[in-house]
Amino acid sequence: MQPRGDGWFTLDVSGVTPGTEYNFVLNDGMVVPDPASRAQKTDVNGPSYVVDPGSYTWRNTGWKGSRWEQAVVYEMHTGTFTPEGTFRAAIAKLPYLAELGVTVIEVMPVAQFGGERGWGYDGVLLYAPHSAYGTPDDFKAFIDAAHGYGLSVVLDIVLNHFGPEGNYLPLLAPAFFHKERMTPWGNGIAYDVDAVRRYIIEAPLYWLTEYHLDGLRFDAIDQIEDSSARHVLVEIAQRIREDITDRPIHLTTEDSRNIISLHPRDQDGNAPLFTAEWNDDFHNAVHVFATGETQAYYN
Repeated sequence: MQPRGDGWFTLDVSGVTPGTEYNFVLNDGMVVPDPASRAQKTDVNGPSYVVDPGSYTWRNTGWKGSRWEQAVVYEMHTGTFTPEGTFRAAIAKLPYLAELGVTVIEVMPVAQFGGERGWGYDGVLLYAPHSAYGTPDDFKAFIDAAHGYGLSVVLDIVLNHFGPEGNYLPLLAPAFFHKERMTPWGNGIAYDVDAVRRYIIEAPLYWLTEYHLDGLRFDAIDQIEDSSARHVLVEIAQRIREDITDRPIHLTTEDSRNIISLHPRDQDGNAPLFTAEWNDDFHNAVHVFATGETQAYYN
């Protein structure tokens, strides 16, 4: 690969087709996946493979989304929603959700993470759906089918840290993380570095546009510390509002501080940035009452 400046490297390769496997080889010979992989053949350590983003034929092209005021949200973990634990298997249970009265499916994080099963909050490849759940086209088929039943699909995404297994970014790009800024999971992401910021901002845009999602839930935004003049979360929301105008996009946040500065409303009641915020105070109070636990969030 040839350096092109500002930390970018390029390589022209002939004869590449969808499904072609590839890796990056570091100077010391270490083999790692593409940090912007669209799909992994096996796991976070295995090869990435080339994806044709236009290979899936969408059926419910007339879908125009739904209003947030009508939202009845069902949080779904792909790995436990069915015995098979896959996107394709989940399609068969969509009629059940529609009959239940659900209008929005909130899919727990699917960005590729270590191991086959987990909550998904330790993802390391932000652009690749978890291979144990299925292929990119499998996830698109699930979203497409949900739209056919009148169900919106919102994806939970994690932009505050990377998981411990398969996170090769410190080797590929040491400047990706701040040495002095810490989170509960390690060094904080350097959102004020241009290349890092672009990588982070383009991930939510990618999921919304390529996968026809109806919204995103942003995990633990209180751990997204950015000293830039325009906070990275503000820029993400503004880019989404500017780029996607053909349907309602619902952007929700989780913030243990329960502040609402990112949720203004215009004179017509519309949300120029984020749509809503999880009510952690209610959740935490009920959890303490039900379990007696008083540690960490529940103190």
